[in-house]
Formats: sequence, structure tokens, C-alpha cells
Amino acid sequence: MEQPIYKRVVLKLSGEALAGQQGFGIDSEMITSIASQVKDVVDLNVEVAIVVGGGNIWRGIAGSAKGIDRATADYMGMLATVMNSLALQDALETIGVPTRVQSSISMQQVAEPYIRRRAIRHLEKGRVVIFAAGTGNPYFSTDTTAALRAAEIEAEVILMAKNKVDGVYSADPFKDAAAVKYDTLTYLEVLNQNLGVMDATASSLCMDNNIPLIVFSITESGNIKRVLLGEKIGTIVKGSV
Repeated sequence: MEQPIYKRVVLKLSGEALAGQQGFGIDSEMITSIASQVKDVVDLNVEVAIVVGGGNIWRGIAGSAKGIDRATADYMGMLATVMNSLALQDALETIGVPTRVQSSISMQQVAEPYIRRRAIRHLEKGRVVIFAAGTGNPYFSTDTTAALRAAEIEAEVILMAKNKVDGVYSADPFKDAAAVKYDTLTYLEVLNQNLGVMDATASSLCMDNNIPLIVFSITESGNIKRVLLGEKIGTIVKGSV
């Protein structure tokens, strides 16, 4: 029996990851692939919570730049994450993975309200919990949501799945051929070098609560399981190296 090195994890998915190669909306093949990878780790008895972004449908900052009130634009982004969460729930339950969506914005017809103790109970029962609608507050990103929920449910690690890069680089690898991939980093290095792994609020929250972060590519099938089995892929960010 393969032994995972973590028991309870938060998987952070960008909205762009769900869009796949099409760049917008929800790509059915990509979301099916992600669901299959999540099932592989649930089968290892790993407790999985997921935070998904909404950038494939709407980005609050982009909307604000076009003249929409920032708070309104952010709330629109939260609703986009609910749409992605429901799509991911459907993909997971189609392949037999019991799933619950908990929303930070009350919408009882489609999702449970976020209740910390209930979320933990779902995880203990082997259900995947998808946290939707961010923190429920404007001006906070879904990266911050992942850090906050990880601290609340006492997750051992945040798995940040990327669809364009396979780790953290010193510069944008698509623009700078000399960009170097890091194997390990500290949160202070991430903040001081402005590496853009997570926003500053999320990085500080992870650092203060000693929650490690693993950044890796989601596009290669099986990578979530590889990370949980201890393979050295991607970049590990933690309090100290």
C-alpha cells in the first residue's frame, strides 16, 4: 500500500486551470482529468479540501480596471468560483467521489454555508470539500482563502496546482530564458523577491501558521498523487529551508 506523506491537504486550483488550452470557461477534458487525479489521492485515504479560483470566468481586478466598483467586481468573481466549484463537484461525483460544496456567501439552494466544524467532519468521513466564494469578502484573493481555510481546518500542506508552470522561477520563464527554477524557498524569500507565488496576505498567513506550500504543474496527469507520495516535483515553500 502506497503511503502518502500528508493526511489532510488543501488543493488550490486556479480558474485558468479549469479552462485548459481554451483559456476561458470550463474545459470538460481538463476538469475530468483533475477530478480523476483527486480521486487517486482520495483512494489513498488522504483528506482533500479544494479552493478554486474564478479567473476563467471573471477576474475582480480586471473588472475594477474597467470601471466597475472594486467590491462589486470582487463579488462577481466570488460567484464565478461558485460556478467552478459546482462543475468540479459534478465531475467528482460522476466518478464516485462524495463531495460537498461550502460557500462563504449564503446560497442554500446550491451549496452548504461554510461552517468550519462541519467541513472537518466531512473530511473525516472521506468527502472532498470544495470551498467556494472565496472568504466572502472583497479585496481578498482565493490564494488568501486557501491559506485561511488551511489554517482553520489544520491542513498539513497547501498544494498549488498550476497549468502553465511546474514550479516557482526567478522570473517569468516564458519571457526570460535565463529564469531559474527553485527547488525550495522560504516565505520571506518569496515576499522579499516579489516572486508572485501567492499574494502577500496569503504568504504571510502561511508563514505565520507554519503551513508549507508546494507549487507544481497540474497538466501532467498523476502529479497530485506524486506530490503526496513524496516525489520531489515542483517547488516547496516553507517557513525556513
